[in-house]
Amino acid sequence: MSPLNGPGVRAGGPSGAVTLSLSKGPISKKGYRADVSAATVKHLDPTQVELEISIDPSELASEQDRAFRDLSRNVRIRGFRPGKVPRKIFEAQYGSAQIQERAMEAVVGKAYPRALEENDLDPVDAPQMELLPEEEGQPVRVRATVSVRPHIELGTYKGIELTGASTAVTDDDVENTLAELRKEQGALVPADRPVAIGDVPTIDYEGKIDGVPFEGGKAENQPTEILEDRFIPGFASGIAGMSAGETKDVEARFPADYSNAELAGKTAVFTVTVHENKVAELPELDDEFAARLAGPGTTLDSLRDDLRTRLEANARARQRRELSGELMERLLATHEIALPAVMVDREIESLYEESKSYIERAGVEWADYLEKQGKSDDEVRASFREDAEKRVKGSLLVEAIAKAENIQATNADVEAELAELSRQYGRPREDILQMLRSNINALVDGIVRTKTLEFLMDHAKITEAVAAPESPAPEST
Repeated sequence: MSPLNGPGVRAGGPSGAVTLSLSKGPISKKGYRADVSAATVKHLDPTQVELEISIDPSELASEQDRAFRDLSRNVRIRGFRPGKVPRKIFEAQYGSAQIQERAMEAVVGKAYPRALEENDLDPVDAPQMELLPEEEGQPVRVRATVSVRPHIELGTYKGIELTGASTAVTDDDVENTLAELRKEQGALVPADRPVAIGDVPTIDYEGKIDGVPFEGGKAENQPTEILEDRFIPGFASGIAGMSAGETKDVEARFPADYSNAELAGKTAVFTVTVHENKVAELPELDDEFAARLAGPGTTLDSLRDDLRTRLEANARARQRRELSGELMERLLATHEIALPAVMVDREIESLYEESKSYIERAGVEWADYLEKQGKSDDEVRASFREDAEKRVKGSLLVEAIAKAENIQATNADVEAELAELSRQYGRPREDILQMLRSNINALVDGIVRTKTLEFLMDHAKITEAVAAPESPAPEST
């Protein structure tokens, strides 16, 4: 029966048998009771189990009758109305294979999930099914081998001590923000001289790494403020000194800790063309500027107070994001978790597809990229294994903590998330829901993960590093 065919069960690993009753029934014609040893589960390893399920003969017989009735409605045999043909005559003409196959699918379809539930097993993949040979005096048996989520022995996860960067906002921070707002309100005027740091030339540029363009590395007719701290090292200083109409190659290097791991630590060559150069004429920093920026009645002092409040809120949010990552690193380091191979393989494939899509969006054929890198598809996949294992381990750990703390996604949580997505994409809630219909579980999982991380941060012990004292302002001359 094809639905039950599958490769042989892999042996090995620690094992243990647990007996449970899937169903209760009368003594069968073969002389055994269907309520005895209906199924056993054996742990092949921490992430794989083997279930041996005994099929209740009365349940199988009932499903065979049901299957026969369904099939007989669609056949025509001379002398009998549809659905009225005797089973012996039906089987004589069509055989019994279809009846047996449908019945077994139905019975196993009920018995398998019951066995999972009663043994508290959480599968992460479809099972491999195998119909076992019949034995005298024994019921029909099916063996299911399936990967499951491992049992996780949780250690300490509340009260983790973390030290975060100071969230204090200095007067310099406020003044620098004011300076940025002043620039935004300024007017750009042509400058008939070479580009200097702080100028805003209009440029074309295209970056390549080892001769290969990368996503986000190209722009045309882009007004760009030339400041060292806004670009990767070498980009701004390479443009400084260029004149309108000039083209040259500028070499710049992505920092080792750059947010995009594909680019981190790599040297890029940007072909830059300057079309024109401009400088900013800035408004006076006074109450009129404050009122124009924030509304009537706003003074420069009240604007400074408002900016300080916002900067402090941003600093706290930034600190929380950074410490959330550190907290997860600490938890991963203190928990040993057996990882289901199928989950790791799926994550590797996801990372591989993300990388391939990224390269192809940059206009490079994947085969050309592999050739340039001197790697095969399998080698690229292998390079993602460590990250994939870390992601799977983190996911399993957060799931276990959420379960231990009974953290769930409520209807209100889901509605709030749908409303936010509706706002972001400018689409009605119903459209967003329809788009997510086949992947709503991922939305729920994301909510639970976010709530769990918030729970962990709320229960962490956070101290702030002492901020360095502000340097005294220089005396005016």
